[in-house]
Amino acid sequence: MRTTKKRRAEVVVVTGASAGIGRAIVREFGKHGASIGLLARGHAGLEGARRDVERAGGRALVIPTDVSDAAQVEQAATTVERTFGPIDVWVNNAMASVISPALDMTPEDYQRVTDVTYLGYVYGTLAAIRRMRRRDRGAIVQIGSALAYRSIPLQSAYCAAKHAIQGFTDSLRSELIHDGSHIRITTLQLPAVNTPQFSWIKCRMLRQPQPVPPIYQPEVIARAAYWAAHHRRRELWIGWCAVKAILGQKFIPGLLDHYLARVGYTAQQTNEPLESNRPNNLHEPLPGDYGAHGAFGGKARSFSMQSWMNMHRDWLGLVGLSAVIWYMVAHSQKQQVFDDPTAHHARLDRDATGRLIYTAA
Repeated sequence: MRTTKKRRAEVVVVTGASAGIGRAIVREFGKHGASIGLLARGHAGLEGARRDVERAGGRALVIPTDVSDAAQVEQAATTVERTFGPIDVWVNNAMASVISPALDMTPEDYQRVTDVTYLGYVYGTLAAIRRMRRRDRGAIVQIGSALAYRSIPLQSAYCAAKHAIQGFTDSLRSELIHDGSHIRITTLQLPAVNTPQFSWIKCRMLRQPQPVPPIYQPEVIARAAYWAAHHRRRELWIGWCAVKAILGQKFIPGLLDHYLARVGYTAQQTNEPLESNRPNNLHEPLPGDYGAHGAFGGKARSFSMQSWMNMHRDWLGLVGLSAVIWYMVAHSQKQQVFDDPTAHHARLDRDATGRLIYTAA
């Protein structure tokens, strides 16, 4: 009797899995039956993420982890492989930020944002590669930002960390190519996303912080992250606003400096005053389960046509090329009739093979 070998579930690690984009990503992989290591600091959010994954059809392992600690990240990777098997996909997503003018920042602010948002990616990436290179396969997805190319005011620490991720990833990618490795690294460059971070981010402004419109729901990013884990692509830009920011930095950086000086402060704040003694999660996680979505769902878009076209550009290009060829062939046949002095006496027939031809009447 013939038996069918059961396919091993894909093993995935997601940092910052307890809330926001990370929470949406683990749900997306859970829908595809993945076994997922959930890394974050907040216990309630991690348990919520575990339930989400299991309801979606996947398996989940809760591993409380501060990604700024290399030893904790390394131990988490070992725990995942002991429990689920070899890691196939590693998604770096954990972040921290401070909304503040640079002159009001403290050394501790810069240190913490750098440790989490930049070094957390370094530690996660290296932990994944140490294991993936034994098998010479695997995918790493870096959740980046258009701010890796075009910085904005009030987020100097975060923008610098995203720039640093870009430099680290590009350098490492060249090393992998040099070594002939089949490990893939893809960076997603994001627009503004409706996540709970604006409820807990440290802020020194007078009004409540908000993402800079246009805003997208985290599921848009989650679908792109899943796609990037299974396709060979160096970078994936998400949303027309991200495309404009990246290209604008290449061609008109000085103009953008002045434009953001004028609108960048108000665009990152609502009209609501900032609560006094507002808690933040910079150094310690806040209690509770915040889920994937923030408070800006009414303004957020659940679909990005640009992202969809970007992910399907190969066959869209093929369709476009086919349409061009069809038009050129059809136009050429019509032109032959017009160029023939007896064209007004011509009629359309089929030859013995069924091909359309013009014959004199």
